[in-house]
Amino acid sequence: MERKIVKSLLTWKNNPDKLPLLLQGARQVGKTYTLLSFGKCHYKNVAYFSMEESKEIPAIFERDLNPERIVLELSARSGQTILPGDTLIIFDEIQACEQALTSLKYFAERASQYHVIAAGSLLGVAMKREKFSFPVGKVDMLHLYPMDFEEFLWAIGRKDLCGLIREAYGGFTPLSLHDTAMDLYKTYLAVGGMPRAVGEYADKRDFDFVAAALKTLNDSYIADMAKYAAPQETARVMAAWASVPAQLAKENHKFQYKVIKPGARASDYEVALDWLRAAGMINKCVHVTEGKLPLSVYAQNETFKVYMVDTGLLCSKFDIPPSAVLHTPHTFDGFKGAMAENYICQALVANGITPYYWTSAGRAEVDFVFQDKSGGIIPLEAKSAENVRSKSLRGYRDIYKPPYVIRVSAKNFGFENGIKSIPLYAMFCLKA
Repeated sequence: MERKIVKSLLTWKNNPDKLPLLLQGARQVGKTYTLLSFGKCHYKNVAYFSMEESKEIPAIFERDLNPERIVLELSARSGQTILPGDTLIIFDEIQACEQALTSLKYFAERASQYHVIAAGSLLGVAMKREKFSFPVGKVDMLHLYPMDFEEFLWAIGRKDLCGLIREAYGGFTPLSLHDTAMDLYKTYLAVGGMPRAVGEYADKRDFDFVAAALKTLNDSYIADMAKYAAPQETARVMAAWASVPAQLAKENHKFQYKVIKPGARASDYEVALDWLRAAGMINKCVHVTEGKLPLSVYAQNETFKVYMVDTGLLCSKFDIPPSAVLHTPHTFDGFKGAMAENYICQALVANGITPYYWTSAGRAEVDFVFQDKSGGIIPLEAKSAENVRSKSLRGYRDIYKPPYVIRVSAKNFGFENGIKSIPLYAMFCLKA
């Protein structure tokens, strides 16, 4: 499957001042597949080592952290010569070996001629739990997210539509294939962007296989909690994770600890939420009291919303049938807005945008606000349908007078009265 991150990997490869690269991301987002595919396409050979595969590989890092010795022993272990510049060395699941993580510092300082990429799904979790030392300033970093809607279209053979969407976005002119794009957007909501689920849909066009793949992924996330969370925290991590769909089902989506368990307090579940975020399983959207620069100064970190990392996993976890997403019966109206918000938050984060949300004395609320590349603070209103009236957005404009506002909905492209109308399917065009 084609992934956008390959462009960043090529930039890293061609940088003469490169450092070892650390690729992070939630489990099953395609890190290993992407790195192996990248290595096979752009290097003479690939030397792949999983720190969870056997005890022999982590043992190589225990004696000392001399890169030349490590490379010699890894060559012997893999049965191939590791050549500077021509071999891509991959250290997978690096969170399972602290010494391997520390060795990246010495590769940066003493053996920069080697091209080394380390990947870790639960590195953030391991660093918090084990108090790992991190090679600060000695690694380049990238993050891989679930496939976005554009990558999904690539996977199902609709790259032609991507070009048309980008062209319409560039001029904010209506897209002639708007209805087709909206139908595919709804399909993406149900399938999500986890490569395994996308692959099942691309191959079979059968939602039963997609549902089975998503259930397996959700089960594997639960298994990771049992395996990697501290014993005293496992039950709380699982409870916090289980509550996310119910949090989104509430009218304002604000995270409330009492939804996890009656009488629950922040002190009981803050660590559990930190675990889920470190594992890449949730995205957090924090409340800001002002729409002013810099937004982080006005953030109220104790007030926030939580979204799942992927809409397909959300559908699976909430037992939402694909037919409800594709055809939106009246009984689903109450939750489709939450689905759209989850999708938009997912797209913002994947595009390098830190999302916040804004309220005015509890009377008005703008779903997302973010800082654009020119420093402007831009409000974004999320609508799951074509009804786009919003007193909150007007109220925000009256107070802060932003350069423009964004309305994401089921309506076609348009730009009038300072309002950029972006169809839901075109979120991948919006960059930081």
